[in-house]
Amino acid sequence: MSDIQSIQWFPGHMAKTRRKIAEDIKLVDIVAEILDARIPQSSSNPVLREIIRTKPKVVLLNKSDMADAVQTDRWIAKFQREAVRALPIDCKTGKGIPAFYAAVKEVLQSQIAAWEKKGMKGRPIRVMVLGIPNVGKSSFINRTIKGRGKAEVQDRPGVTRQNRWFSVGKGFELLDTPGVLWPKFEDPLVGEHLAFTGAVKSEILDPEGLACRLLELLMELYPQAVNERYQTGISPSDRLEGYEILERIGRKRGMLVSGGQVNTERAAITLLDEYRGGKLGPMTLEQVI
Repeated sequence: MSDIQSIQWFPGHMAKTRRKIAEDIKLVDIVAEILDARIPQSSSNPVLREIIRTKPKVVLLNKSDMADAVQTDRWIAKFQREAVRALPIDCKTGKGIPAFYAAVKEVLQSQIAAWEKKGMKGRPIRVMVLGIPNVGKSSFINRTIKGRGKAEVQDRPGVTRQNRWFSVGKGFELLDTPGVLWPKFEDPLVGEHLAFTGAVKSEILDPEGLACRLLELLMELYPQAVNERYQTGISPSDRLEGYEILERIGRKRGMLVSGGQVNTERAAITLLDEYRGGKLGPMTLEQVI
């Protein structure tokens, strides 16, 4: 999907946001980088990694309810091998979020001790919340906030447009930031994965091509789940291309037009919506072997 690779994803507000994050990083004690548990690698912005550099960090694998639990455990172990504290969360239900506070204190243990030596016991811990669009930053903050002033949340990319501070319980201050993508996807697979999950605006992409690539990937990783959801009857030995599978799904769902042809665009949109809604079951597209 070279069209994804060549698209310019760096509009003016994202460039401005990147500069603002770089300025504000010195105001915080630690960064909470929120990733999509289904695509931990593709949802990690290399531009933000460059800004963070040596700043202490906790990684939050959001949407873990929609990811393969075995793979999530493997990703957490991988982060730990890289000396990065990571934990799974689900911002919709709040699962795993209470562990966030303990994880931050664990990472900042020596810094907190230094504050206490200086008579600064109880000093609020300032956390910058970072991530790409639609990964769940504002939902995370809403789950941690007490009282008024919740961050605006919608299920589409690019809602938060300015950095905002929120005081939360347990002596934490969170800095919400807009989602930031990077100038160009050097690896087209990264662009595909972000498009599959809805992190980039899908209306500028071809839904049929996107659905075909997703189907080919899912048939490699979770063929049983696809067959159970759509009753396609495809065996691993069939080796069908994505478009052929999409046609089967459309025909099985009765998505026909005049002449008995399958409305593959409608089938593609349905598949993408159902995948993004978790209706195919928990799946992780980027796997640790």
